[in-house]
Parts: sequence; C-alpha cells; structure tokens
Amino acid sequence: MSRVSEADGPAADPKTRDPKTRDPKTRDPKIREAQIREATIADVPRIVPLIESAYRGDSSRGGWTTEADLLDGQRTDEADVTAAVTDAGSRMILAEDGDDLLACCLVQHRGTYAYFGMFAVSPTSQGTGLGKRVLAVAEDLARDDLGLTTMHMTVIRQRADLIAWYVRRGYKQTGEMRPFPYGDLRFGKPRRDDLEFEVLVKELV
Repeated sequence: MSRVSEADGPAADPKTRDPKTRDPKTRDPKIREAQIREATIADVPRIVPLIESAYRGDSSRGGWTTEADLLDGQRTDEADVTAAVTDAGSRMILAEDGDDLLACCLVQHRGTYAYFGMFAVSPTSQGTGLGKRVLAVAEDLARDDLGLTTMHMTVIRQRADLIAWYVRRGYKQTGEMRPFPYGDLRFGKPRRDDLEFEVLVKELV
C-alpha cells in the first residue's frame, strides 16, 4: 500500500465520468466542462507539481488551501504518487480541462473504510466549485466501486477553515488526533511544534 501523508494510496484504464452530473451550481463554465478520470502512471509528473502548488511555497498563497504558514519543504514526491497510482487498492482521480490539470485526489481501500487524501485543486481553480465536484466523485467511487460506506480523512488540526469546509460537506470531527511525523522530511519542514491531525469521518449513504 502506498505511503499516504496524513496531511491529509495496477494502473487502470482512464474512466471519464460525466461532469454534468456533478454540482450544477459550479460557476465557471470551464470547470463545469472539466473531464474527470482515473490517473495512470503517465500522469505522475503532472500530479506532483499540482499538489505542491496547492499547499507549498508562494504559489500556494494564490488559493485558500495553502499550508505555507505551517510547513516548508515538500508535500509529496514522485515516488509516493507513483505508489498511489499503481496500488491495486487505490484510485487516483484527476480533473482536467484539455492539457490543464486542475485537481486530483486519492481514494484508498483500507479494509472497512475508504481513505481520502492527496486532494489538491490548483490555486486558480479554487473557489469555483471544482473541489466539491471532485469530492462528490470520490465519494461515489468509494461507495459504488469499492463497496465501502465510510470515508475517513485526516486534516491538520490548525487548519480550522479547511475542517469547516469538510464539515459543510457532511464530514464529522471525531476528536481523534494523530501525531505529525516530525523529523520525516518527506512530509515537509514544520514551522511550529504543535502540529497534529484530526480524523474526519463521513457515512456514505
């Protein structure tokens, strides 16, 4: 199973899902027409910079999901994304507009539940409704394709705005905390010493 950062899993043929069935309130016509499919190994070099741009460095400050005030260093790398894309128990979902990669996320089978991670929307596409649409596709995949009825995720406790966004999408704060992997530079260089993750859960009905 792939190493999936708590900051937050054989490649399948691309499966395009009908974008018109998701979130009719999406405002940007380009976002409404974005194609959603499963990733292949060929997509890895595009996925890594997308995730980095949404969370790390100055470019991430163009959107509201930035972690630049909490962490320096990398958010992921090609080895981790490759493991996620090639893991038989994982599905990496992409949203594209032509050659532009707009968003991605991972749905990983973890026995009795699905784990949601590696979620990133490009800073210029944030606030358009695309994130809600990709999350809805991920939930459908977990329930309908993987046969799971619960989605778990972990979010940095200090990201109150992001936790609130998920709560509005039906996720519940469990109060369960998990430690940040201090000293493991694969997950970034913390700017503070009190980072930890909270587990969020949603029943997929």
